[in-house]
Amino acid sequence: MESGRTSAISGTFSSLRSDDRASLTSYSPFRYGRAVGSLVTERGTRTTTGRRASDVERQLAVEAAARGAEEILRAYEATLEGWIRALDLRDGETQGHSRRVVDLSVRLAEELGVCSEQLVHVRRGALLHDVGKMALPDGILLKAGELDAEEQAQMRRHPGHAWEMLKGIDFLRPALDIPYCHHERWDGTGYPRGLKGEEIPLVARLFAVVDVWDALRYDRSYRAGWSSERVRAHLAESAGAHFDPQVVPIFLRILERDGEPVFADYPNGR
Repeated sequence: MESGRTSAISGTFSSLRSDDRASLTSYSPFRYGRAVGSLVTERGTRTTTGRRASDVERQLAVEAAARGAEEILRAYEATLEGWIRALDLRDGETQGHSRRVVDLSVRLAEELGVCSEQLVHVRRGALLHDVGKMALPDGILLKAGELDAEEQAQMRRHPGHAWEMLKGIDFLRPALDIPYCHHERWDGTGYPRGLKGEEIPLVARLFAVVDVWDALRYDRSYRAGWSSERVRAHLAESAGAHFDPQVVPIFLRILERDGEPVFADYPNGR
């Protein structure tokens, strides 16, 4: 035994009362890979750190539970990413769209004062905003060209599909405002419920601006992407009709200050 460890043990022995030393049954300087220094006597368990072994074990259990919760959360997040990757693979035209709007939505939410605890729900809601399209038939989702009136009606059901898909998942319920409400319009002419003004949740109002910006900025099968100047002008003109008039200027200021997302940052997108 090393001299340092011997002296430590000797010191521990000398600190015990004689009746405790006589009844010493075991000394365990390491427990579960940690230097706990527990002493077990007939009078009970003591530790060289001044903590009872039961306290240490309780702390270890708490830490193990926290690690388990983190692993579960990572698994949840990976599942969400998998869902969106599956949708991107099915609808190749919009690959990269979900990831781009996530980044901008979180930045806009921060600028608008959304509390940090809610940003994770903004991120999840933005990531899942089109998940309801998984319920649409290929003939509509993959159509090369504009949709007719009947097809438009079916497309407009995707927020309701998202609600039905996600409402029973507890950890996603706080993120539902974006998938369910991002097609509502400030003037009340949107869908699925025709909400108006501040009846529309703030996170859905801010996401609507980001979503339309990205949809217009990038190519679709039925039209080429618009120039940055044209999209910005459209957003400004639509403030107070389609969009919350207080959100649009803040979004445009972010683009002016930080620049647009760089295409190279989204290798799977267009």
